[in-house]
Amino acid sequence: MKIVFEDIKRLAGSSFRILVNPKLNDFYYWHFHPEFELTFIVALNGTRRVGDHIGNFEGSDLVFIGSNIPHLNFDYGIKTEYEKVVLQIKEDFFKNDFITTPELASIYQLFENSKKVICFHGAVKDEIGKRLQKIHLLSQFEQFIEVLSLFQILAISNEMTFLHDKPFENLYNNKEQLRLKVVYKFIEENYQRAVSIEEISHLTHLSKAAFCRYFKKMTRLTFTEFLNQYRIEQAKRLLKSDKNVTETCFECGFESLSYFNRIFKKVVGENPIQFKKR
Repeated sequence: MKIVFEDIKRLAGSSFRILVNPKLNDFYYWHFHPEFELTFIVALNGTRRVGDHIGNFEGSDLVFIGSNIPHLNFDYGIKTEYEKVVLQIKEDFFKNDFITTPELASIYQLFENSKKVICFHGAVKDEIGKRLQKIHLLSQFEQFIEVLSLFQILAISNEMTFLHDKPFENLYNNKEQLRLKVVYKFIEENYQRAVSIEEISHLTHLSKAAFCRYFKKMTRLTFTEFLNQYRIEQAKRLLKSDKNVTETCFECGFESLSYFNRIFKKVVGENPIQFKKR
């Protein structure tokens, strides 16, 4: 479990990172990072949550997110099969003299426009999506050339929509981020037992009411919702092993089997037995 600020690890000497069908975390959370991010996802349907925007998509989605803009992983809440490719670009990509040449001015402007978050549609979405799904098969040099080519196509496309009217401003400060890191660490280490809001609010030096407001602001979830979803993610992992439903329920901190079944179905879309039989 990481804090809201995500420290992206990349290949040494590379200006970008490509992830094909990544399972970035056991739990999906509201996060941001300095890297620019181009995400393509194919799914029956889903919901994108970026900055102040919440919107639905069907079939597929292609979104370019600017540096340090908070977002939820695009596969959050998807209960059907899906495919996803994520391309992350270093925030200092355009500090390279080669990249700032006049020939690449349109790409530079595209990156500037990503501060408003760009959603692509139509033929350009389909073309870029197909090429992103194959880019990991190329050599590192070929990947670099392909990345420039993809961004050039996106830069001159008119099949795009800005998800914000103006550049999104990230207002999360370091103190809030560090406090959330404490909360995440506590949940990770204590989710298997009963956990109270009073206990965690004391740990963060906030009153119960102040903590609830703070946590909802930072994660878009109540503390109980977040804790339950984290526990369900751990339960899914146990159910895929040799654990039965009852064992999984109590090992993940639930004190009632009926409550566990109800929350599991709410989060996953099916009951634990159905999930285990997959």
